Amino acid sequence: MKSILPIFSYLFHPLFISVYASAFFFVLFWDFFALQEIYLYMIQIVIITVLIPISLFYLLLSLGKVDSIMIAQVSQRKIPLTINCILLLILTQKSITIDRIPELYFFYFGAFWSTILAIIFLFLKIKASLHMLGIAALTFFIIALSSRVEVPLLYTVATFITLNGFVASSRLQMKAHTMFELFVGFCCGAIPQFCLWYFWL
Repeated sequence: MKSILPIFSYLFHPLFISVYASAFFFVLFWDFFALQEIYLYMIQIVIITVLIPISLFYLLLSLGKVDSIMIAQVSQRKIPLTINCILLLILTQKSITIDRIPELYFFYFGAFWSTILAIIFLFLKIKASLHMLGIAALTFFIIALSSRVEVPLLYTVATFITLNGFVASSRLQMKAHTMFELFVGFCCGAIPQFCLWYFWL
């Protein structure tokens, strides 16, 4: 089991959470969009939330501002997280807008505030787990979508709740975080999503 746990850290890396959330949404609301629309939105999401951050990561790596994809050092996280905030704002202002796809808009808006919280904790010298932030935000988004479509996705929700445990165990196994940092990361991801339920559920 110890050899399997690290897989969850890579599979649910924060970079991929936006793609998972968007893909899950479009699968659930497949009938409400043309196939070309879905492709267009997914391409934009992948470019803004995955490809651009990876490109900027390698730029920061070449400049000596970060030393690994996991960005373990507190001091190295401020620039990538700030960039992530800017990219999320661009996404919600230019592509996934509130009038086009309100459900995804509020997910990304919640992700923006989750990132802001993570940055605030950095100034307090607390390294919130970004893996837990991501998987918690995704789990709460799926719970909200279940309520939105009025379909009890019990097995799906239960699976993602279980995945929270696997991701947390993975981070502990890799000695990347303490229990407190995992808890802070979970709260940073879950609370903004939960608070925004009021506006779209």
